[in-house]
Amino acid sequence: MLGIGGIGMSAIARYLNQRGDTVCGYDRTPSPLTQELCNEGIDVQYDDDPSKVPADVDFVIYTPAVPESTALFQYLQRLGVPMQKRSQVLGHITEGMQTIAVAGTHGKTSISSITAHLLSHDETGCSAFLGGIAKNFNSNILVNTNSPRVVVEADEFDRSFLQLHPYVSVVTATDADHLDTYGTHANLISAFGQFVSQTDPEGTIVVKQGLPHLTDRKVVTYTAQGIEADYYPWNLRQYNGDIYFDLRTPQGVLYDICLTNASLYNVENAVAASAVALTLGLDQFQLRHGLKTYAGVRRRFDYRIKTKELVMIDDYAHHPQEIAACLQSIRFLYPGKRVVGVFQPHLYTRTRDFADQFAEVLSTLDEVVLLPVYPAREMPIPGVNSSMLIHKINNPSKYLCTPAQVLDLLPALCPDVVVTMGAGDIDRLVPQIEERLKLDILS
Repeated sequence: MLGIGGIGMSAIARYLNQRGDTVCGYDRTPSPLTQELCNEGIDVQYDDDPSKVPADVDFVIYTPAVPESTALFQYLQRLGVPMQKRSQVLGHITEGMQTIAVAGTHGKTSISSITAHLLSHDETGCSAFLGGIAKNFNSNILVNTNSPRVVVEADEFDRSFLQLHPYVSVVTATDADHLDTYGTHANLISAFGQFVSQTDPEGTIVVKQGLPHLTDRKVVTYTAQGIEADYYPWNLRQYNGDIYFDLRTPQGVLYDICLTNASLYNVENAVAASAVALTLGLDQFQLRHGLKTYAGVRRRFDYRIKTKELVMIDDYAHHPQEIAACLQSIRFLYPGKRVVGVFQPHLYTRTRDFADQFAEVLSTLDEVVLLPVYPAREMPIPGVNSSMLIHKINNPSKYLCTPAQVLDLLPALCPDVVVTMGAGDIDRLVPQIEERLKLDILS
């Protein structure tokens, strides 16, 4: 598996390993996730060295994040070993199953993990392939060999989600993203239309209210605001960092739904997951208990510190709208508090395409700390960097730092709330920030 440390790749690695295949793989750098794979008996190498490939390898799974120019990719291609993308393999694994596929430019991981947690409370159960580590499972995979249902995160990057043929499809958002793949926003929306068209005629299409028209078929709608949708929350309130609301459904109202340690935007995600779960036959008691016991996903509004003195939240937000939703939740839960944000831009193309939007939303922080751009699969673009972005931010309290400098800077800023955001390798810095802030609290 080339790129085995990726969140989607590692889920497939775990699935194959659990069913008895011999799995090994390559990733560019070690991470906590690759260490977990090693602990589960999967051999991971970090050198782009073909001599370390087992002689009896009979199948290769790869991710577009690993360039085709790598020596390993070239070697395996020359060998003539069958090679498929991760998305193709996921399509094969889910073929013939009752697939619940969650797509959208944001919200996928939270909705799919809430849905999997809810369905696991039903006697039918489910398997799941998730785009994050669900705290309830302590994994990005759930395997139930006795269940016909599988929940998957349907990724629009590289048109991966078109490999799926769901029984239930969910579309959360169609904001302009991955324009390196689609070229235009219209092409992206068209791909979402193709995705929902592949939904089983006997199944259900769940769409967030207000999205562009995707299909002429009947859809189930949900929203966090307004009363036009089939499913929506009402009477939203917060108490001690927990959120309560009443859930309006076509069948009636479910009062006093509780989400613990949740974000404001997770209300909308919970409503979407509830629409799926109720459609698939869960009763209100299973739903209520499932939502209250949902523990969240690592790096999705993930509380790292929660004391009277300081709150630290880590979030995967890497698109301007995701950042805006994250900060809106913090302001709702902690009104009047001093919020310091640490953001690592992800991809040069995304930084270039959304520089003004990033600057606008980051300017709403009390203090802005910016890290260098994480390139992932991309080569640098002249003039596109964090220095360019920080000049656009309309906030006098802004800092451009290396990861090492952040550790000394944050305590000096005297924050009430610290939020770390980004989809790159900022996750490796988060534990260090947490440790440093805890030391500062104790001192």
